[in-house]
Amino acid sequence: MSSQQSPQTMKPATAAKKLGVYLPATPAAFREGVVSRAELNELQTNPPEWLRELRQNGPHPRPVVAARLGISIAGLARGGVTEPLTTAQIEDLREEGPEWLEKERATQAEVRKETARIKKLHEQKDAKES
Repeated sequence: MSSQQSPQTMKPATAAKKLGVYLPATPAAFREGVVSRAELNELQTNPPEWLRELRQNGPHPRPVVAARLGISIAGLARGGVTEPLTTAQIEDLREEGPEWLEKERATQAEVRKETARIKKLHEQKDAKES
């Protein structure tokens, strides 16, 4: 007796998150269905025009906006950015260089530096124990 496994599927919100796009900006057919693992892989390897357009011009979800600005998602919230932004809006923010953005970039740089320092300490400790 062999049992057939059904294909693994996910909600559109999960698929949009994995694709790095803002769900409400996706086509209705994408939002209203389910996405199989195979479909997700196909979207990643051969993105249709709507997906290329969203990735290039937005609107972008908060994680993408934060990454493009070089800050954390919490930093976006502290800066008052709660809505998705387009690529043009992100570029405008970069050019304006508001004080909150510069502060958040500095904070993020410190966090990265501290993370690297801790990682190095752990590596040194592991090397001594070996």
